[in-house]
Amino acid sequence: MKSAPAALRIAPVGNAAAAVSTAAAATTTILIVEDDPGIADPLVRGLERAGYAVRAVATGSQALSSEPTDVVLLDLGLPDADGLDICRRLAARGTSAILVVTARGEECDRVAALDEGADDYLVKPFGLAELLARIRAVLRRIQPPTDSAAVRHGPLVVDSRSRKVTLHGDPVALTPREFEILECLAADPGRVFSRQELLERIWDTHWYGPTKVLDVHVAALRRKLALPGLIETAYGRGFRLATPTPPPVPQS
Repeated sequence: MKSAPAALRIAPVGNAAAAVSTAAAATTTILIVEDDPGIADPLVRGLERAGYAVRAVATGSQALSSEPTDVVLLDLGLPDADGLDICRRLAARGTSAILVVTARGEECDRVAALDEGADDYLVKPFGLAELLARIRAVLRRIQPPTDSAAVRHGPLVVDSRSRKVTLHGDPVALTPREFEILECLAADPGRVFSRQELLERIWDTHWYGPTKVLDVHVAALRRKLALPGLIETAYGRGFRLATPTPPPVPQS
């Protein structure tokens, strides 16, 4: 028999919601699998106030037929199926973090759920602030932050934070000047950067020396990348990062 809805402490979100990044929450979807509307409805309201996109289903079969979400809040006491079996089948898909939310608080129940693929386990009654914190925690584990400093251009990756370059996944060793030239070109692929602009950005804002030094570094950069057509010369104008030339198709 399920516990009464009052066992849930769904208080006004207040500071708990403020702890959630609105932008991050708005892109996060949550599925609640709970057959008691007295529990499911407050959960939906509380999570929506925190900025998440939420939907609720009442059975295990509905959970399995639902579109994948980032997080599943799964009650184990479902009317049509064993909650552990649903947990195992959802985990096998590998598309969602699973947070079991149940009145079953024995150690054996926790262990069984975690062994079946649950990412976390929360025993009723609980507060909304704790639930939000656990959701954030499982999302950090399954969705590590993307590195906005890394720029991808086809098989090329230029990481400004680590100052590393990879091509087809293999590291490319560059000098500081070579890296800065490539970093500048990769910031706006297709745009032609004049020789003077590159010299002023990379060497000095008041560069009056020969532009030949830039050509020497670009030539070395091309040799190291060994990808024809990647760094293209716009004659009389400068250089740009272009779509690399595909290798020739061998004749049969």
